[in-house]
Amino acid sequence: MNSLQERIGYRFHDGDLLALALTHPSAGRGKSNQRLEFLGDAVLGAVVARLLYDAYPAEQEGELARRLAALVRGETLTAVARGIGLGETLTLSAGERRDTASNLEDALEALIGAVYLDGGMAAAEAFILSRWTELSRNIVVPPKDAKTSLQEWAQARTLPVPVYALIESTGPAHAPQFTIEVTVQGYPPAQAQAASKKLAEQAAAEKLLETLQHG
Repeated sequence: MNSLQERIGYRFHDGDLLALALTHPSAGRGKSNQRLEFLGDAVLGAVVARLLYDAYPAEQEGELARRLAALVRGETLTAVARGIGLGETLTLSAGERRDTASNLEDALEALIGAVYLDGGMAAAEAFILSRWTELSRNIVVPPKDAKTSLQEWAQARTLPVPVYALIESTGPAHAPQFTIEVTVQGYPPAQAQAASKKLAEQAAAEKLLETLQHG
C-alpha cells in the first residue's frame, strides 16, 4: 500500500479506507469496494467533465459528451489502473484474477472514491488530473460510443433521452452478470448482458441502435 500511495501521489490519513478500496467482493470479508466504486464513478465523471469544459471552449455538448465517454470508459480506466500497478494491491479470492479489466476498472473507481472521502474533492481532483489531463489531449477527434449515438438519434427526432434499467443481476459476487434494458419512447426496448453495468448499457444501446437504423 505504501508503494501505491507513492505512485498516485497521495497518502491516506485513514488506512482502513484505502484497504477497503482494494477489497474485491470475492475476498469474502463482509465489506467490499463496491460502494466506493459507486462514489468514485461520480467523482471521476465530474472532474473529467470540468477538465473538458475548460480545455475545449469551442465544442458543443455532444462533442464534449463523446470525449467524456471515451475518457471514463472501461478501457481507459483499465489502462490507468495498470499504469499505477493497482492489480498488485488487490485483496481477492484465490480463484480471482488480479488483471481482469472489470476488476481493475472497479478498483480504480473505488480508489478515487476513497481519496475523495479521505482528502476531499481537491485531493481527488489532483489525482484524476495527474492521469487524465494528458489522456484528454490525446483524443484528436471526439469519438462516439453506442450510448452517445443512441441519445443523438433520439434527440434528432425530439424524443426523450433513452432510459436504462437494470433488469437482473446474476452470478457470484466475483463474477456477476448484469442484464440491462434500454428504451426509447415509442419503440420496442433492447436488452443485453455483460460483466459490468457499463458494458451491458453499451451493448444494449448498440443493439437498439442497430434495430432503429436498419430495421
